Amino acid sequence: MSENQNLLAEQRRALILDEVRRRGGVRVNELTRKLSVSDMTVRRDLDALARQGVIEKVHGGAVPVVEASTHEPGFEAKSALELTAKEDIARAAAAMAVPGSAIALSGGTTTYALAQQLLDVPDLTVVTNSVRVADVFHTAQRSGAAGTARTGAATVVLTGGVRTPSDSLVGPVADQAIASLHFDVLFLGVHGISVEAGLSTPNLAEAETNRRFVHAARRVVVVADHTKWGTVGLSSFATLEQVDTFVTDAGLSAAAREEIEEHLPGLLVAGRTGDGDS
Repeated sequence: MSENQNLLAEQRRALILDEVRRRGGVRVNELTRKLSVSDMTVRRDLDALARQGVIEKVHGGAVPVVEASTHEPGFEAKSALELTAKEDIARAAAAMAVPGSAIALSGGTTTYALAQQLLDVPDLTVVTNSVRVADVFHTAQRSGAAGTARTGAATVVLTGGVRTPSDSLVGPVADQAIASLHFDVLFLGVHGISVEAGLSTPNLAEAETNRRFVHAARRVVVVADHTKWGTVGLSSFATLEQVDTFVTDAGLSAAAREEIEEHLPGLLVAGRTGDGDS
């Protein structure tokens, strides 16, 4: 790879973050060789990741930040991470949405990516507690000729509630709205997923809102990149056995895939790996 004309800065930083988390720390000279970029480029990338709070710079390199189970990153901080993985997951998950069905999308940057892929699925009824997700559909509707709604455009219901750092609406108002509804499919973003803790989040109110989503859905599809596997937030809201399908990316290790398949009926790995997985 030449002096990083082949990777966007966001993609390069996602690769660096994955390397830091996977190995527990990296040195600048290792990253310059791996990415074929200059020392200065790597240091700028580490500075940017440190400002996002996802790594800690140390002499000659970087180590991962050990997050407390109550730490909840903001939407902007999360949106710059694992961009390719989220796009792969979104495309794969969008194929599960049947035209004319009622679906729910929880908050999160992966469901935000999914919302953009769902714009071409006709006649959906979409219930969401994500301000960002709702805005994707509303913006698309306003883009029709002469301000008219597009044919087959989704009907969107945004729950009320209290806004979280990730721009989700949670609390009693959201909970009551969701409890009275029934969804064909729930597309659920998560902070963490593991065998022991199931699905979890650092936000107690969001855990209850997500619990209502799960109970109201005939089918639960979790959309989360490989970095979420093994992460545990403060509050669990569902077990792995309550999930019908887990859509993730090709960065998930073979060992993790085997472990997940022991507990879930469906695992869909999106994207391509060197061994031909898809």
